[in-house]
Amino acid sequence: MSEALTGLRVQAPAPEPVTDRPESVTPESVTDRPEAVTPESVKTEPASDRTGAEAEPSGPAVGRRRPAARKARRLGPGRGVPFGRLLGPALLVAVWWAASAAGFLDPRILSGPGTVIATAGDLVADGRLQGNVLISLQRAGLGLLFGVLTGVAAAVLAGLSRTGEYLVDGPLQIKRAIPSLAMLPLLILWLGIGEQMKVTVIALGVAVNMYINTYASLTSIDNRHVELAEVLGLSRWRFLRKVVLPGSLPGFFVGLRLGVTSAWLGLIVVEQINATSGIGYMMFQAQQYAQSDVIIVGLVAYGIFGFSSDALVRAIERRALSWRRTLAG
Repeated sequence: MSEALTGLRVQAPAPEPVTDRPESVTPESVTDRPEAVTPESVKTEPASDRTGAEAEPSGPAVGRRRPAARKARRLGPGRGVPFGRLLGPALLVAVWWAASAAGFLDPRILSGPGTVIATAGDLVADGRLQGNVLISLQRAGLGLLFGVLTGVAAAVLAGLSRTGEYLVDGPLQIKRAIPSLAMLPLLILWLGIGEQMKVTVIALGVAVNMYINTYASLTSIDNRHVELAEVLGLSRWRFLRKVVLPGSLPGFFVGLRLGVTSAWLGLIVVEQINATSGIGYMMFQAQQYAQSDVIIVGLVAYGIFGFSSDALVRAIERRALSWRRTLAG
């Protein structure tokens, strides 16, 4: 029985044809397939018809050298040299000394460096130079202090308040157009010829320079920084410390450098107006006796003070603005 069953094969019913099945895709049935790319079907174009990078020679790159990489060209001023700013004054003194030694300068009009050094030694020995220098430094220092405080206060008031700008900016712009020396007759009439008038003249010149530069720096602060401070809810004091102070420091230091120079210029003038002491008074007295060596000693003293004070302000500026990357280094 089992053997009979094994001889029989069960015929399964044939499956019905599926009518919705897609027809099998054969290579012959594809009509929109692109033709195969063969080397014969590729048409080569002459190299002259190609442009740019396509017009490359088809030959082998045997023996061809790569172009050497171009060295970056330095466009900045270069690395600073310690005490490099002394080179210019030293060269000027050397030319003056050479011209005096060669006889090109009349000693009665312009004394030589050797004579000036000897005269300075005599003035120091007499005590005249030290006393006059101390009085001049006191006048310039007081005028600079009052001028810086007044100019910065006016700049903050005008830069952070529309009302302050309307009240302060106009008069100071008018004062900017009027030189401080032009106000000397009026200041002498008001204050006399004492120390108060001299310090006031110096302070006026310093205040204008401080105001103009600090005010310009304040008004150039990006308004987005102010909006961010408002969103963060900063107090008035933190806003001044975190936003206003860093944004105004560059203009402040520019104004301070100009203010120091203005202080020395004003000092030279006021010390020659009915003064009884100071470097300017010493120079005025030497003019009456045609002592050119004493006059040059006073000029050299003014120059040393101006150069030293400017170098000091530069050093403080570099330290305070060390976060900036500028050409000054």
